[in-house]
Amino acid sequence: MNGDAHRPAPTTSVSRLLRTRPVRSLRGGGSQETVRRLARRAYRTTGAAALDFPLRPEDVVDSTTLRARAAPVSPTIDGRPTVGWVCAPPGPGSGGHTTMFRMIASLEAAGYRCVVALHDPFGVDLARYTRVIRTHWPAVAATVVDVDDGLPSTAAWIATSWPTAHVLGARPGVGGERFYFVQDYEPYFHPAGSEYALAEDTYRFGFRILALGRMVRDEIARAVGVESTLVPFGLDTTVYRFLGSGPRRGIAFYSRPDTPRRGSVLAGLALDRFHALRPDHPIHLVGDRPPHMTAPVIAHGRLDPDGLAALYNATVCGLGLSFTNSSLVVEEMAACGVQVVVNDAPGARADVTHPGVTWVQPGPSAIANALCAAVDADPSTIAARAQRTADASCMPAWSDAGAVLVEAIERVLTRSGARS
Repeated sequence: MNGDAHRPAPTTSVSRLLRTRPVRSLRGGGSQETVRRLARRAYRTTGAAALDFPLRPEDVVDSTTLRARAAPVSPTIDGRPTVGWVCAPPGPGSGGHTTMFRMIASLEAAGYRCVVALHDPFGVDLARYTRVIRTHWPAVAATVVDVDDGLPSTAAWIATSWPTAHVLGARPGVGGERFYFVQDYEPYFHPAGSEYALAEDTYRFGFRILALGRMVRDEIARAVGVESTLVPFGLDTTVYRFLGSGPRRGIAFYSRPDTPRRGSVLAGLALDRFHALRPDHPIHLVGDRPPHMTAPVIAHGRLDPDGLAALYNATVCGLGLSFTNSSLVVEEMAACGVQVVVNDAPGARADVTHPGVTWVQPGPSAIANALCAAVDADPSTIAARAQRTADASCMPAWSDAGAVLVEAIERVLTRSGARS
């Protein structure tokens, strides 16, 4: 960070630039040309890497110098202990946020009040994101605040990503036990370098780690020697279920090109080859078209969970690629009777419990051939297989996963006196 003597002075950093009053006034909407002009200026001043870095310099800490935290406290709201969560601002349909809000709902059902503190190094439009949360996660009653407005002392604070772990670590004066809800091994989100190292170091911060799935727990233990509490994956069993033995045709793929670990480029190449081999079988695409993919698709755009379940109940086969922690799509499709093709990897096998998935080497031809084998069966075989696949679904409900998290937090808070 300090290796280039010709870099501009810190006063021209992108975080300072984008936190100026004119920019903050645009949070709720404003001149797009002004935003583009400021972005171009930021790019010229500090380079593209500064725009991608998810922290302000003052929020970066490291495990070797992390200061002691304030003593745990037990403040209450309406007589109930409070638990705070620090997260990035959510977007509609965000899977990671949905899982987090399920955990918050479990805490609220257990008698806690929750606070959601939104962090963005370039500022947060609090009113906008509060509306997003109320609209898309209406079951959650948590108070929504901006990290920049200060964090209240609570019985516990929970980081939800490596940047938010740094944000919590940089605020030792905020009271409350420290937890870290880890949904993936986030160093793998980055090439070897600064972000990889900073992400990995968060597991050494001394926060009590709540690891979603065996892959995350095992990778943290292997890489940094830190033990975690295992929180199991769950399934929304009221939505993702077998709806009957109606006709099924084609392939379903939930594409996320902006998330490299979900393998959308590879999936697009495989689906092109599948279409060349089986042009009469429709390809149903949810999300954005993968780069370089040329095959015709039935584009569904964004679907809510009910829409996804209906689509899965009408298709023969689906793709559930993931190259870090397992994708929830795998078990959701399988619960609806879909024959799911999954890239074979130790991480995926650690948490995919369904016995009916098809494991393949992650190459375009291998994937295309597996898809062909699935759709080539006769209709009666497809119907019977769909029923067996749905019946074999054994993923617990999300409420069971939430109960594990609540118990782990209560155990710590009871010992510290923050929960009676």
